[in-house]
Amino acid sequence: MTTSNALDQYRLLGRSGLRVSPLALGTMTFGSDWGWGADDAEAKRIFDAYVDRGGNFIDTAVNYTNGSAETILGGLIKDKRERIVLSTKFTMAREPGNPNSGGNHRLNLVRSVEASLRQLDTDRIDLLHVHAWDFTTTPEEVLRALDDLVRAGKILYVAICNTPAWRVAQMQAIADLRGWSPFVALQIEYSLVERSVEHELMPMAQALGLGVLPWSPLGGGILTGKYSRADLSDENAAGVSPTRKGVIASTGHLNERALAIADVVGEIAGELGASRSQVALAWTLRNPAVVSPIVGARTLAQAEDNFGALAVAFTEAQLARLDEASALAPIFPERFMGRPMAQQLMFGGTTVVGRRRG
Repeated sequence: MTTSNALDQYRLLGRSGLRVSPLALGTMTFGSDWGWGADDAEAKRIFDAYVDRGGNFIDTAVNYTNGSAETILGGLIKDKRERIVLSTKFTMAREPGNPNSGGNHRLNLVRSVEASLRQLDTDRIDLLHVHAWDFTTTPEEVLRALDDLVRAGKILYVAICNTPAWRVAQMQAIADLRGWSPFVALQIEYSLVERSVEHELMPMAQALGLGVLPWSPLGGGILTGKYSRADLSDENAAGVSPTRKGVIASTGHLNERALAIADVVGEIAGELGASRSQVALAWTLRNPAVVSPIVGARTLAQAEDNFGALAVAFTEAQLARLDEASALAPIFPERFMGRPMAQQLMFGGTTVVGRRRG
């Protein structure tokens, strides 16, 4: 796969004709309402640095920093609106105690879109994601409601996050059958410490025309060397804390295996004269299903460092070391069908050139 080495070397987003930068700017860090984000001035510096380099793909959500992220972003894009591909999300509850302020049903979808349009001060959302599957709303209700908003011109493209592969595939088939707007992107966690999505979600996305947008490509900071063995404890693993460290620990990623992977990232960063963040981001871009990893930053320096990932070039030996350190054991049916006996039965002991995997 040919990789882009600048933010203005654009890629097509999934099955759409939409052109987006090879890194998306995430804005969950815009606003200090959650205690650790960038203030308005720093958010502007980050945004300007991204756009000045040709970046055009901005990711947010209706609930990020209690709505402040969208409000800040709305002011920043005002005079650049037609250059920006604006992506936001709905699903998450915004009113404690109100069960209908969250979920994927039509009521929350419409209310969330109207809230985002107000907060962003715009007449349309270019890409709207289902933020997560709620396991209660029917696929038909979600898809029809999304399509209605596309037909009304309030959203232009639809996408989905954090949903089982079988459900996404089912919904994509229903959308194609009914002539409703199909998903063009899939936003999922993907990094050297979270590769389980390679089992089902990544191949599904490639087969069905969804561009993959990895979130947390730095493994919540673990791959940057931010944490050490001293940060490992039963308390961190079991508890939920509002601190950034507590949030990462609660995901289960802050463990010995992840820190060992981070060690390899550090070694290769030293060999390349790159930062650990750049190495981790550049690795995600090697996957042919990936269109645009989402990078978030609390400071301009962090953002500029992330942009440098586009210039990283690995040797084959370095890629092999990263893959070996982070590799997962195969799952069924690949675990069974990849064995020599099954392969012999499948192909009769012959070699089939160019046979497809997955």
